Amino acid sequence: MFVRTILAMSLTCITAGTSFAAFAAEQPLNPKVTANVSVQDPIDPLATEASSAQPNAESQISPQEQQDLNTASDALNNLQNSEDQNAAIGDAPQTKSPAQAVTKASWTLDGLNNAAWYDNIGAGQFPVYARAHVMLNNAHASPGAIDGTSGKNTLKAISSFQQMNGIKPSGILTQETWDKLVALHGSKPAFIEYTITAEDLKVPLAKSIPHDYALQAKMPGLYYTSMSEMLGEKFHMDEGFLKMLNPGANFSKVGQKIIVTNIRNELSEDIHLIVAHKGARQLYLFNSKNQMVGSFPATIGGTDTPSPTGTYKVTGVAKNPHYSYSPSNFVQGKNLKPLSLPPGPNGPVGNIWISLSKRSFGIHGTPNPSMISKSFSHGCIRLTNWDANDLGRKVKNGTTVRFLE
Repeated sequence: MFVRTILAMSLTCITAGTSFAAFAAEQPLNPKVTANVSVQDPIDPLATEASSAQPNAESQISPQEQQDLNTASDALNNLQNSEDQNAAIGDAPQTKSPAQAVTKASWTLDGLNNAAWYDNIGAGQFPVYARAHVMLNNAHASPGAIDGTSGKNTLKAISSFQQMNGIKPSGILTQETWDKLVALHGSKPAFIEYTITAEDLKVPLAKSIPHDYALQAKMPGLYYTSMSEMLGEKFHMDEGFLKMLNPGANFSKVGQKIIVTNIRNELSEDIHLIVAHKGARQLYLFNSKNQMVGSFPATIGGTDTPSPTGTYKVTGVAKNPHYSYSPSNFVQGKNLKPLSLPPGPNGPVGNIWISLSKRSFGIHGTPNPSMISKSFSHGCIRLTNWDANDLGRKVKNGTTVRFLE
């Protein structure tokens, strides 16, 4: 039986994010993972949606796949009605008096690793959320950039984790949810002390990334702009949170010891089905047994440039793609001529591109991980670079991708 997917939640639309890109041509069947592939700006998504003659416009799927997808759609709609959308993330039934409540942990290594659940945590930035973020990340219910803060991405990660582990999804960090997180995480510490190595310092850096695409096109690569940015991405952390945990640290010094997350980087199973839920701004992943095995917060289209509707297939994966800007699609600043932007984690599509059978649309990374699901895209599915790479290692040619409202 198809395991029910997670609840849909309407998120507040904030500032628009950076542009996204798509392959200039569709990938052939049975594509190989490639490097230094050029990807182009999308053509007008409204125009492609309206064109019935568009090749590969919507993939044909089997009756069984359609039945599974219909079941998923119904389950999402039903779960939306059952979610407590007004609940605070940390709310739980009060079982202790305030005098008996657990003392809130500190931001030290020991404080983070020993942070324990307590009643009515409330909204804010607390060590208990930081530890929960790491455990959720390692259970493949990604909270996005780990920052120890409550919020919509935390709520969605908790809801996904609950769904995957037989707990009624609510998005509330209940004691039952906490206990299950701790049990699955085992004896591993959520945070560790990491020593910066000479290998870390070999990563190329840029002084800055200009907004103007014409200036970006002249750069050798759209690299990280600091070691703290690189290390934040390496450990799935918000850069500001990394600095907060390590005041006074020199991130460019070999031998410098810093507090970082103890995270995983691999989905445990191949992905059979991807559901991109526009309302929830979330990507849900299913295995061949139709069991949810992962979820990622995502930026999926926007009001002016919506994502497509329907069902499509993965057609290829490209790591470190170039980005081809064309003013015929949209005009960035005063750039009226086509430009080729070099690869790099701070490129418009991050450092990975997963193409779909819907021409010019795909799943990709981002130069702004802390803005995921809090901004707009131009139609594609934007993830953090680490979540996009995690997914890229586990999808195969022909993996089904379904867009839901």
